[in-house]
Amino acid sequence: MMMNDEVVKTQETAATEVVAEVNPAPAEKRAGGFNREGREGGRDGHDRRPGGKRPFNKNKRHDEDDGLIKKTVSINRVTKVVKGGRTMRFSALVVVGDGKGKVGVGMGKAGEVPQAIEKATQQAKRSMSEISLLGSTIPHEIIGKFGKGHVLLLPAEAGTGVIAGGPVRSVLEACGVKDIRTKSYGSNNPINCVKATYEGLKSLRTAQQIAALRGKAVDEL
Repeated sequence: MMMNDEVVKTQETAATEVVAEVNPAPAEKRAGGFNREGREGGRDGHDRRPGGKRPFNKNKRHDEDDGLIKKTVSINRVTKVVKGGRTMRFSALVVVGDGKGKVGVGMGKAGEVPQAIEKATQQAKRSMSEISLLGSTIPHEIIGKFGKGHVLLLPAEAGTGVIAGGPVRSVLEACGVKDIRTKSYGSNNPINCVKATYEGLKSLRTAQQIAALRGKAVDEL
């Protein structure tokens, strides 16, 4: 009887092994890593290897596709005293230009730095103005003024480069000026310097524009 029982158990064990080979257990996937078969997979089941297809995210923003030059000049922390205590916010100054003669300046405030920069960028885009340039420089000398800030802008020959301080340089590079000399007077506050430079650039006029305003030919000026 014991011999027969051992034979029956051996047959049952062999049958169980055959069933296991015919119906293998599905490979378990690990979140964000590799499954037990060695294939790479993410949480959503998509292939994450180079060249693999990824789902299209229609909410993804592509700010670099607009072709604009964005420069964050300064970020300040602003504290306001209210009845319940103090509230802290951030103020951002941003310059936006296309590098081809258009530039704008904007300021934004928000509770977080990214939101403040985004608000300032949108305002700068709305305030973009066409600047009259002469090749890679400006057509004539001019002084831009804003508050206590004064910025002198001087045309320069090709190859000079942009000779300017940080805030002034940001405006000129975003505008597309390649050769210029500048000098700042009075306040060195970044807001005053940037807006004084912006006002000076907006006041530039080419010889053709001045002749058209006066109703004369360029040779008669």
